[in-house]
Amino acid sequence: MKLFLILAVSASLAAQTSEFVADPMPTPSCHASTIVELASGDLMTAWFGGAGEGRPDVAIWGARRHAGKWQPPVELAREPNIATWNPVLFHSGDGLLWLYYKFGPSPQQWTAARMWSRDDGVTWSKAEHLPAGLYGAIRAKPLVLPKGLIVSGSSVESYNSWAAWVERSTDFGKTWTRHGPIVPPEGGIIQPSVVQVEGDHLRFYARSDKAARICVSDSYDAGITWTPARVTELPNPNSGIDVVRLKDGRYLAVYNHIPRGRTPLNLAISNDGDHWTPLKTLESDPGEYSYPAMIQASDGLIHITYTWRRQKIKHVEVRVK
Repeated sequence: MKLFLILAVSASLAAQTSEFVADPMPTPSCHASTIVELASGDLMTAWFGGAGEGRPDVAIWGARRHAGKWQPPVELAREPNIATWNPVLFHSGDGLLWLYYKFGPSPQQWTAARMWSRDDGVTWSKAEHLPAGLYGAIRAKPLVLPKGLIVSGSSVESYNSWAAWVERSTDFGKTWTRHGPIVPPEGGIIQPSVVQVEGDHLRFYARSDKAARICVSDSYDAGITWTPARVTELPNPNSGIDVVRLKDGRYLAVYNHIPRGRTPLNLAISNDGDHWTPLKTLESDPGEYSYPAMIQASDGLIHITYTWRRQKIKHVEVRVK
């Protein structure tokens, strides 16, 4: 308990602001946002939206935040007569901005697609459909390292069997190799969020099924092989999470701190990535607050987007001391 108290007072939020990306939204339902900082310092977010998850009208939408204000959402990608899912935005380190997404009637049957932009999301290439079995980043942003190395958390949600994988690129995301599956402690794990611990030591944090806790796996060869996953002390109600390694070396997690349900939505901080201290409750009202995406911008600010009751995408900006 003494250690917990010492850790608890070592971090606080210096500032917090929140806003909806759009109000009203362009569709009745929305979910699964992603966020990226652009070269200009603007932000861009994307999500899937339509009549409801899995409906054939669901498309990928996006919005840009310029000069502190979100611009009207625009449609980024649509597949004919089939739902789209889980967009992920990221820079590959060679000047390209990528948008990966999935399409299909369900996660058990989906295929991945990707588009790229040379002008930070003003214009986009045509969608390219990926070969069966490759998905790119499945929900959380990938880890982008020097010299073209990108490590993406991926997963498969087969009937009654979930498995997490890692997809690895050494040519700035042009081609990928698949590594795994990573053995879960119990049940299944999906949607890993990958961070760098030090050098070739990487770690991912994953959503779990039966374990009801966030699970973690380590790689000591830059993402080629991975340890069996183990449970952490953080609960997980079978819902998406995100983790970033801050510029000061600490780890920040955004997740639902409950074994069932999708409220509350919380921030926790850690010095070592294993032992966590509660930092902030972002949402605690009844409803669903889920699938957060988080980045630390070049100015040190933390930006988080998440699903707000399946009706809106909310953006929260915090500075951690």
